[in-house]
Amino acid sequence: MSEMPISHSLESETALSLQHIQRGFDQGPTRIEVLRGASLEIRRGEIVALVGPSGAGKSTLLHIAGLLERPDSGEIEIEGMPCSRLNDDQLTAVRRHRIGFVYQFHHLLPEFSALENIMLPQMIAGLGRGEARRRSNELLEMMQLSDRAEHRPAQLSGGEQQRIAIARAIANLPSVLLADEPTGNLDTHTADKVFAETVALVRQTGISALIATHNPELAARMDRIVRLEDGLLVPG
Repeated sequence: MSEMPISHSLESETALSLQHIQRGFDQGPTRIEVLRGASLEIRRGEIVALVGPSGAGKSTLLHIAGLLERPDSGEIEIEGMPCSRLNDDQLTAVRRHRIGFVYQFHHLLPEFSALENIMLPQMIAGLGRGEARRRSNELLEMMQLSDRAEHRPAQLSGGEQQRIAIARAIANLPSVLLADEPTGNLDTHTADKVFAETVALVRQTGISALIATHNPELAARMDRIVRLEDGLLVPG
């Protein structure tokens, strides 16, 4: 597999820091406290599994870590940069360049090819079309999907679609990849293949990852496990 360029700053060895994150929601007259001071640090290049029962708040935690949702209190730092007080435009810029997000469902654009789906976020971030195409072809090669480059999502299997979505999330060489049950919609064999290729890609590009999963076998293959329990993060 060819090498991808790494362009991260070396200012901080901590890729993602969550400090005392609190988040609650009103349900009628009742206040539901989902996160009660959750804290976590992920080192550069580390892959961490996020586990916990359904409804524990894993998706909420990932959305806050990915700057898609603001906490009620607490601080999020990406490579040492505090993000809680950034305005919406600044948050968008950080998400675009430093965070990759993968959902359980691929959310590929159906009218574009696999190659174009990976190229688009790079071009939105300011990369020229030629360089975006080159990087995208490298990612397709890493994911063993070079022969699917011109296929549209409807022509791909579920596993292939998710691998394209993961390549797209990593295309801008973010500091952190956040994945919310990325193999939860796949059969066991396909999930294992997608996970293995995702880990290989994350390792090769040198980014960090926080991956929510219900699969204990996949969780055990990551560098460490954290569990979301009663609104707090504890060692798994």
